[in-house]
Formats: sequence, C-alpha cells, structure tokens
Amino acid sequence: MKLGVSSYSLYKAMDKKEMNIFEVMDWVKEIGGSHFEVVPLGFDLTEKQELADDIRSHALKLGLELSNYAIGASFVDLTEEALENEIERVKLHVRIADRLGIRLMRHDIAPRAKEEADIARYYDDLPILVNACREIADYASQYGITTSIENHGYHVQESDRVKLLVHLVDRDNFKTTLDVGNFLCADENPLTAVANNIGIASMVHLKDFYYRPEGQNPGEGWFGTKYGNHLRGAITGQGDLDMYGILRIIKNFGYKGYISIEFEGVEDCIYGTKAGFDNARRIWNEV
Repeated sequence: MKLGVSSYSLYKAMDKKEMNIFEVMDWVKEIGGSHFEVVPLGFDLTEKQELADDIRSHALKLGLELSNYAIGASFVDLTEEALENEIERVKLHVRIADRLGIRLMRHDIAPRAKEEADIARYYDDLPILVNACREIADYASQYGITTSIENHGYHVQESDRVKLLVHLVDRDNFKTTLDVGNFLCADENPLTAVANNIGIASMVHLKDFYYRPEGQNPGEGWFGTKYGNHLRGAITGQGDLDMYGILRIIKNFGYKGYISIEFEGVEDCIYGTKAGFDNARRIWNEV
C-alpha cells in the first residue's frame, strides 16, 4: 500500500500559519508517508506558478512522491462562453500538475445543492459533463496525466453515477478518485459503493465520519446528508465506517495505487491526521 496524506488534511494548520506547505511535506515524510497529495488550499499555484517548481524540488529532496493534484470546478448552469472558460481554467491546472511532476489529477464537475441533485437533473446534465471531462482528459493525455472525478458534491456522489460517467467519457486516462467516506453523504453504503467503484479508481481517499440518523440532530459541527441524516468528520478508523471491511475490499481487489488520508474532523488536524494515518496502516496489515 502506498499510504500518504492529502495537504487538505492540514489545511487548518496552514490557514493559521502554524505550518507552510513545505513544513507539511516535511511532517508527512517524518510520520512515514510514502506520498503527498497536493490540494491548493492555503496556497495558490495559478498566481504563483513557480511555487509548483519549489514543491516539486522539495519533494525530490525528501524522497516523497507527489501523487495527485486536486482542484474544484463546475461545468453546470453556465453560458457557453463561461463553460469554455471553465474548461480552459482546468486545463491550466493540468499544466500545473505537469509542472509539479504529478500524473494524477482530480477535478470537480458539478457540485449542486441537495434539493437539486436528483437523478433526473443528473440525466439532463450528463451530456455537458461527459463532453467537458472528455475534452480535459484528451488534453491531459499529451502530458501522460490521468484525470478523475471524485464522488462528492451531492450531484455526482453515488457510485453508480460515478461509474456511468466514467463509462460514457470512455477514456483510458479518465477514472475516479474514490473517497470511501463521501458515499455516506448521499446515504449510500460505503462497503457496496467501494466495491462498485474500486475497479475504476486512480486514487483512494480514506475518510471517516460519525453518523446519526434523521431525527437525531446532534447540533453544532455536523452536516446533513442528501436525505436528512447527519455526519461529522472523524479520525480514520475511529468513526462509524467499517474501515476494516473497506480496506479488506480494496486490498482483496489487488489495488496497488496511492491511498491518502483525508481528515476533516473537529480535532486538531495534526493530531487527527497522524492518528488516522497510523490506524490506516495498522488496519491494512490486519485485514
């Protein structure tokens, strides 16, 4: 298993100026991470593209692989001109990923509010989403980059929706960044969802949640699922996901790619990320 950390996990520490991106990379190497996922929150790689060179050089010095580059994007509810501009913006990030020396890149496609994320709306959006993803994947192929979507944003969250989109885009270098926890945001069983999508995964995010059913609102720090249940970020291996079962599915499938800890709990992010990292490594060895 290639276990590492997403910079997203340490975003709060960077936002508070407790660590910069290079110190985060140092820390990931110190805890035994084999790779580092770059998510440009807390730093900007479009305004200051030379920072990508510095990150790449620092990773080489540490002997730390740069695994995946993940950005936000949306291709829905746009004019033709705005859609073209958004696709071009994502292509700019493809070039940044290449500058980083990264060969995997995740971009979002269609975050929608829960009440707008029904299957009929998804069906209507599919032609736009397919064409945009295909154009970006074709552009990325010249750099040897595999692009992907992630199961989040309510609208493209269920495993069958992800699988259908990957099938319709129909490019060898277009897959999914599989987030094991995000399926719960759409009230889908993570075990069956992971089994459904692991075969099209270019990258795996390990994320855990605490879960409470509808009618049992725990209050501050929780957010609603698509159908009214409640979630709160947890340390990987300490929440309500069956992390043993999930990692067993991934391991038995024979997945040998990158796995990133993505921590978004209320605990201190440095502590929470390290505890989750250690749990993931221990559980992987036990299943």
